[in-house]
Amino acid sequence: MVTGMASAAEAVAKATTPSIRTRQNQSYWRRFGVFYIMMAPALIVLLMNNYLPMVGSLIAFKQIVYSSPSFFQSFLDSEWVGWENFNYLFSTTDAWLITRNTLGYNAAFIFLNLVVGVTLALLFNAMRSSKLAKLHQTTMFLPYFLSMVVISYLVYAFLNPEIGIINKVVLPALGYNPIDWYTEPKWWPYILPIINTWKGIGYYAIIFLAAIIGIDNEYYEAATIDGASKWRQIWNITLPLIRPVMIILTLLQIGRIFYADFGLFFQVTRNSGILYDTTLVIDTYVYQGFIVSGDIGMSSAAGLYQAVVGFVLVLVSNFVIRRISKDDALF
Repeated sequence: MVTGMASAAEAVAKATTPSIRTRQNQSYWRRFGVFYIMMAPALIVLLMNNYLPMVGSLIAFKQIVYSSPSFFQSFLDSEWVGWENFNYLFSTTDAWLITRNTLGYNAAFIFLNLVVGVTLALLFNAMRSSKLAKLHQTTMFLPYFLSMVVISYLVYAFLNPEIGIINKVVLPALGYNPIDWYTEPKWWPYILPIINTWKGIGYYAIIFLAAIIGIDNEYYEAATIDGASKWRQIWNITLPLIRPVMIILTLLQIGRIFYADFGLFFQVTRNSGILYDTTLVIDTYVYQGFIVSGDIGMSSAAGLYQAVVGFVLVLVSNFVIRRISKDDALF
């Protein structure tokens, strides 16, 4: 009899559970369905632009041969070559050179963007005149919209060996001899970080400034009452409260540490071969290899390699941050 009662209870539970779940699902979609509809256009665009193109990563493992007018058909007809396309990046004597330059420059860019960006944001926030502050912000932000082609001509106007401002005005005034900038590689590890910082620092300064403006003034008022100086307020209030923004921007930059700004290293240096020891990076190296060989598989392999390494670096960096401060991690 007890067994029969248990079986009946189980039957009732099985019969009522689906109906309960169905009602819960219906209630959920009635409450949140409109939000999914609102998200649908953005999700479709994200899928079309960011995820479907990932299928093209298979090109990195194939030897593309244009056997028909249709590229898609040529892609299907091309044979698999495994890891052979990746050997191009590591089997040459330039592998260490391009990896060192790419990582070294990007590490310097990340450091300068963080330090200089936060410093400028603090200075903008401390300015008493709002009109002057907006003028300086606009002035600093303007180079961000300039293309590297335009910047390359601006740089050339300064560094031209014969009529450049540096050689014609600055160096003679300081008592130094003119320098042929485009034939001496030793100067470019300093020139390129300066140019990159000048171009993009307004963008980072505005982001940090927005984070600073969002801090409640009551913190500073309490610190002033306690007798804290401006420096102590910055060190103990401003920097800790904008630390999440600093970490997020740094992680995003770390994710692209194996990518180099092609325009910066190709256009600004005018692709001078004599400067390759200090200006050749993965992107320009692959571009030149593609122009010479026309091998799209090799170029795709380089892009996939950069993306995977960047993804791993973001995961590792985020894991380290979570171990130090869980609240400051990106995810």
